[in-house]
Amino acid sequence: MDREDIGQVRAKRERWERERVEPATRRTPERNSSFTTASGLPLERLYTPEHVADLDYLADLGFPGEPPFTRGVQPTMYRGRLWTMRQYAGYGSPVESNRRYRYLLSQGQTGLSVAFDLPTQMGYDSDHPLAEDEIGRVGVAICSLDDMERLFDGIPLDRVSTSMTINATAAILVALYVAAAKRRGVAPGQLQGTVQNDILKEYMSRGTQIYPPRPSLRLVVDLIVWCQEHLPNWNSISISGYHIREAGATAVQELAFTLANGITYVEETRKRGLGVDQFAPRLSFFFNAHNDFFEEVAKYRAARRLWAHLMRDRFGARDPRSCMLRFHAQTAGSSLTAQQPENNVVRTTIQALAAVLGGCQSLHTNAMDEALALPTERAAKLALRTQQIVAHESGVASTVDPLGGAYFVEALTTQLERAAEDLLRRIDELGGVLPALEAGFFHREIGESAYRAQQRVEQVEDVIVGVNRFAEEHAPVAEVLRVDPQIANDQRGRLADLQRRRDAGHVADRLMALRQAARGDANLMPFILECVESLCTVGEIADALRDVFGTYRETTVT
Repeated sequence: MDREDIGQVRAKRERWERERVEPATRRTPERNSSFTTASGLPLERLYTPEHVADLDYLADLGFPGEPPFTRGVQPTMYRGRLWTMRQYAGYGSPVESNRRYRYLLSQGQTGLSVAFDLPTQMGYDSDHPLAEDEIGRVGVAICSLDDMERLFDGIPLDRVSTSMTINATAAILVALYVAAAKRRGVAPGQLQGTVQNDILKEYMSRGTQIYPPRPSLRLVVDLIVWCQEHLPNWNSISISGYHIREAGATAVQELAFTLANGITYVEETRKRGLGVDQFAPRLSFFFNAHNDFFEEVAKYRAARRLWAHLMRDRFGARDPRSCMLRFHAQTAGSSLTAQQPENNVVRTTIQALAAVLGGCQSLHTNAMDEALALPTERAAKLALRTQQIVAHESGVASTVDPLGGAYFVEALTTQLERAAEDLLRRIDELGGVLPALEAGFFHREIGESAYRAQQRVEQVEDVIVGVNRFAEEHAPVAEVLRVDPQIANDQRGRLADLQRRRDAGHVADRLMALRQAARGDANLMPFILECVESLCTVGEIADALRDVFGTYRETTVT
């Protein structure tokens, strides 16, 4: 619309407000004096062409599958192929998790997503004293190549895409996956999947880092560079805002901090001599799908546009694939309630719908009982069925970017983009992500947002159904999954058996070679792969690197 048309709309809107809105609000006052998104962005009562007057369709939206990818990364999106339904799962022993994976695949899941237990994430074997009460609790325990083979027994690794949520020990777990595939006759080039491998967000929000930031970044980039040559169909990093959001960040902070981490990984990888167009097409992202439906949809669209501009303008990317932000989404674990857990099915459905309408490439839907324990088989199946109903019964997958062009959605997309750009500028002014980490910037920002959100819940400014309103005095006890304690004993027994039958001298030699390589500047992936093929354990490899890199000690932020 031209300026004259916009002027006419403005004049008629002002007339509508005088003649219609003012009498209506005198009769029935609006519920709040002001309305905002969950991030605190102000919302107008009504959106019109005035709010998108500066939008340039070709430059700001374009067409799906073309820069700036605001409307999606594929020309036909879900009309061609649905998103990958990748339910995050894993608990107890590799055998137990393998049984769950086979069950989910039999129910129509289209990709695997592996959850590892806390000792595996932190680089401890199941026989370590610190692992005592955590074996198999929040994911599967993996100590060795034998465990990885059991985990994927009977699963066609050349046909199934696998995602692994692992960070500090990501290089070790990818090496184990590659070694297990090679034993099955599957070449590395045939493997498809993603490893999270995003250590920076661990320092910001989650806390499963092992080493100081600099050597941790080295391991991340070693894996990116190695995968670029050896695993061409593998996403060597999933730059993750999910955990930042779960720690209490707003949608704006999730967007900005995630892309700031992405900028850092691109910068560090370029220092290794790779051109941006060599590795950037395999970068992937991971975002939260939270409760504020329209803000979440707009967040994903803003992320694609902002990343496309960053890659083109900041890094000089020429390949359109380098500018393409592909992302996995997971519904918000922090939004789930232990009270009235059936309500979580509704929350998850709304969140999943936002992820799909926002153009995700793969999706995990949380189970209704995850505020209580790991999901039962029944709850896991219902979570998968939620995705399948959205895909096959709702009609939302029949049109590309169906919310595109809505005045509200387009205005909110731009609002989120600009707010994220402001935060990115602040991070740049601090010298980038690492100096900002050292200054405590991210912890303060996330902590303040989490505090404000909790205050709103306690003061019932934000309603949580079943918690601060519509609560029940006597809630029924839900069935929960309990991990058999014998699983930990069996896992330790298998580990002891492995240590007895392997070549101890060969193991020692390989670990020493890894230490020596870590003291230099060689890519560590070939050395780690040799270690896992020699039956070195996750803990032993992590300890060898601890000997050289040391461990991270978090400083208090005031």
